[in-house]
Amino acid sequence: MRHLEFDGRYAEAILRGKKRATVRLGRRPNLKEGDEVLIHSGGYALGKAVIERVESKTVGELTEEDAFLDGFSSREELVKALKEHYKWVRDDSPAHVIVFRLVERFDKPVMSSDYAYEGNNPVEIAEMALRHLDLPEEDRKLIELFLKAGSLRKAAYRLGGLNKRYLIRDALRRAYEELKKRGLMGPKL
Repeated sequence: MRHLEFDGRYAEAILRGKKRATVRLGRRPNLKEGDEVLIHSGGYALGKAVIERVESKTVGELTEEDAFLDGFSSREELVKALKEHYKWVRDDSPAHVIVFRLVERFDKPVMSSDYAYEGNNPVEIAEMALRHLDLPEEDRKLIELFLKAGSLRKAAYRLGGLNKRYLIRDALRRAYEELKKRGLMGPKL
């Protein structure tokens, strides 16, 4: 399942249905009408949504309707917010309006970091993977580093910085999928 991530300040607007779209700049997102996505805001998975449409245009072509769907009161307010998120905004910058409909709201927000492993503890996944799987060498090293460091954050710093967290997360995700395939672990959510 794909993910749509939002700044924490948008959580309430998404849950109330005031924010039903997002404008993303740059490359066209790999989403299409009918795709199911998990909606994340402020580090929590809030619920599931269905993509209603993805429309590509330029920032200069954004409309008042785009702004309203995105939870803003005017096109100007939307463009101002885009300039806060993206420093390089110009009228000819590629913009993609992703309209979604929240179809399931989680009773209690789930930490986004736990959702990747369907509620399973990353430490348990790492320990089980090392015990039961013949991991690729690179994944084994990353998972061992994670366990030795004691946290994802500390392990990422040892790899060269916080921006390296994705390497460890990806190794854990691959290990979890393999454990799940073998029936050794399953969803807890």
